[in-house]
Amino acid sequence: MHAIDDIKAFAVKCFSSARGSHDWYHTQRVYNLCMHIGRVEEADLKVLEIAAYLHDAGRSYQDESKGEICHAERGEEMARKLLAEYPISDEQKANVIHCIRTHRFRGNHQPETLEAKVLFDADKLDAIGAVGIGRTFLFAGEVGAKLHNPHIEPEDTKPYSEEDTGYREYKLKLSRIKDRMLTAEGRRMAEERHTFMETFFKRFTEEYEGHK
Repeated sequence: MHAIDDIKAFAVKCFSSARGSHDWYHTQRVYNLCMHIGRVEEADLKVLEIAAYLHDAGRSYQDESKGEICHAERGEEMARKLLAEYPISDEQKANVIHCIRTHRFRGNHQPETLEAKVLFDADKLDAIGAVGIGRTFLFAGEVGAKLHNPHIEPEDTKPYSEEDTGYREYKLKLSRIKDRMLTAEGRRMAEERHTFMETFFKRFTEEYEGHK
C-alpha cells in the first residue's frame, strides 16, 4: 500500500452497506473539518488525513451489534493491520491509531496528541449544528425510534430503542459537545453550531406541543 488513495478506497468499502447517519459522506465531512482545523492548529496533516478516512471504519460492527461493539476499538484493530506496511514513520502510525481509538464521544480513551484532539473535534462538529440535527433524526429513524416522546425522561431511555429519539440524543449528547471541544478552532466553530441547535430544539418542542 503506497498511496493515500489506497487508504481512501479501503475506507469507502467499509461503508458499502452503512446507514445514512454514519455513511461515507460523514467521513468526507470529518476529513474536510480535520483539514481546516489541522491547518489552523498546525497539526500533522498526513496523520489527520489517514485518521479521518479510517476513524469510522469499524462503525458497521457497532451498528450490527446494537452498540455492544465499540467502533473506535474495532477501527483501531483494522487500522493497525492496514498501516503495517504503509510508508510513514512508526510515530505517525502510532498517532493515527491513537486518533482512531480516542475519537469517540462516549469512549473510554482520551485524545492526547494534537492530531487526536483535532479529529475528536471534527467528528463532534459533524454531530451538531444543522447537519448534526439532520443526522440525529436520520439515526432515530434507522433504529425505529419515535419522532419525540415528552412523557419520559431521556435519562430513563435506552439507545437503539423506540425511545432513542432525536431529542434524546440532543439532551444526552449533542447539548454537551461544545464544552468537550479540545482545540481553539474547534471551540470557536462549536459555539455557533450549538446556538443554532439550541434554537431548533426549543422551537421543535414548542411546535410538538402545539404552542407555535
